[in-house]
Amino acid sequence: MRSDSMRNETLPVPAGIPGGTFPSQPLEHLDALWIQVAGTFCNLTCTHCFVPSGPGVTRHALMSRDEVGGRVSEALELGVREFYFTGGEPFVHPELLEILADTLAHGPVTVLTNGLLFTDARLERLASLADGSRYSLELRVSLDGPDARSHDVIRGAGTFERALDGLRRLEAAGLLPIVTVTRDLEDDPQTVCARYVDLLRRAGLSRPRLKILPLFQLGREVERTRPYAGHETLRDLPEAEFDAARLQCKSCRAVTANGVYVCPLLVDERDARLSDRLAGALEPFPLRHGACYTCYVTGMTCGNG
Repeated sequence: MRSDSMRNETLPVPAGIPGGTFPSQPLEHLDALWIQVAGTFCNLTCTHCFVPSGPGVTRHALMSRDEVGGRVSEALELGVREFYFTGGEPFVHPELLEILADTLAHGPVTVLTNGLLFTDARLERLASLADGSRYSLELRVSLDGPDARSHDVIRGAGTFERALDGLRRLEAAGLLPIVTVTRDLEDDPQTVCARYVDLLRRAGLSRPRLKILPLFQLGREVERTRPYAGHETLRDLPEAEFDAARLQCKSCRAVTANGVYVCPLLVDERDARLSDRLAGALEPFPLRHGACYTCYVTGMTCGNG
């Protein structure tokens, strides 16, 4: 890495964003690789999806088993310690279970899912993979409201109860799921946590595990609510105030069938595509996107931490 990687960098910016300087985030060490294994294929068309996905959406293609294996090999050579699989919906991928088995030979694996595609055979195989690996297999299931009304308006009629059923079945199979929920920035995190833990316990989960994420004004969320406002930016943040340890892009990169990106949030942003290869994607990244602002002010990470 370059020793001057924390400097502020003057860059051209997209239309509609005033010019200025943006802090440049160094990659301190490549710890985590995000793999958009399902591309933008999904069984749902959620109204807030920050990487708009759905049935037949081909903007990012499915990644083949061999392609994922190649990316994992690249990542291991660079010191990656854990792997995250996302989409779209990973469980629409016909080779996902084989891909997970391959990857679990090398490190911990997390799969981000809507929780609607857990057949008995699939759950049995996931439990077998988890029991047979020296590394952890985590399943993260998304909820977008504490009741059917608020969740289903985003994900579709009936999806709330189906997701809760998926969570119960995961726990019954010995796979303790992590439930990911979103909150508005003005919501108190402790109140949100208590509300969802109560919901999950009432739904029958004996050991609720929760991860709370902020909403990002990206993808379909822009149409559902609004785009980022002009003040929601890290433009001209004084270098003395910039904390390079605050963001997950200090230690991760994302791959899709279209190349290597700085993080899983920005795979639809042209200037967030860094390279064809992971080794070419290790340079600092200018934090000039609205999503960078959300990550920075909340201190959030998409990872399990």
